[in-house]
Amino acid sequence: MAENEGEQGQVNEPEEIAAEDAVGSQETPTERQQEREQAIVDEPVAESEQRIAEASAPSAPPSRDAEDEEDVEYVEEKPREKPAIPGMDLEVDIVREGDEVFDRPRYSEDEDYEEPEEGAEAEEELPQVIAEASIDLAAGARYRATGKRKTAVARVTLKPGTGEYVINGKSLEVFFPRNTLQRTIRQPLETVGYETRMDVVASMHGGGVSAQADALRHGISRALLEADPNLRSELKRRGFLTRDARVKERKKAGLKKARKRPQFSKR
Repeated sequence: MAENEGEQGQVNEPEEIAAEDAVGSQETPTERQQEREQAIVDEPVAESEQRIAEASAPSAPPSRDAEDEEDVEYVEEKPREKPAIPGMDLEVDIVREGDEVFDRPRYSEDEDYEEPEEGAEAEEELPQVIAEASIDLAAGARYRATGKRKTAVARVTLKPGTGEYVINGKSLEVFFPRNTLQRTIRQPLETVGYETRMDVVASMHGGGVSAQADALRHGISRALLEADPNLRSELKRRGFLTRDARVKERKKAGLKKARKRPQFSKR
């Protein structure tokens, strides 16, 4: 029995060794693989990084021919020179009074500018006098209305006359010495064309001189509307019938004025 067991052990040993050699042959690398691994280990770090960068870099565009490069002209952009005086290189847009620069439309330097014809008038310009006005100027005709602006109130009465203004028993020149305010008050009657055919009698109270002038113009315009309702569109277009609702904002508690606050100091 012992001999058989020894014989079997002798017989089984070569089979196990052969199996181990077969398994080991699969795991052991070949000579070529060993050479590649050794080359990678021996390669310097800088050369490996350069090789990786060349592999990942995109392909360079095809080189241009010499003829194409000669055709292209490169223009060097000159840096902007800072002027000695700030704003000296800017165009002047200030025009003295009386110059007609703003009446001329803007054109480029290449286009030719043509002066407008003398008889041509702008379509947006409103006529100076309304031709459709038809107001009854009977001897006893009276047209009354009230005009307001801020705290000023003007009670106006229009009647046939010669264009005289009586305001609180005073003439227009005495009650409103400023020419601009006088021009504002005369606008409604001049627009209608009755500035020399109707008198204005008004009683004023409240407000300042500017607010009283606007209130008087508002009252005259509303009185003209009572005389001829067909004047509404033209008077409205010029803004004579619009009640200007702008007033001074009231003062708030804790503030110096409507919005002005006292100075704040944290410490």
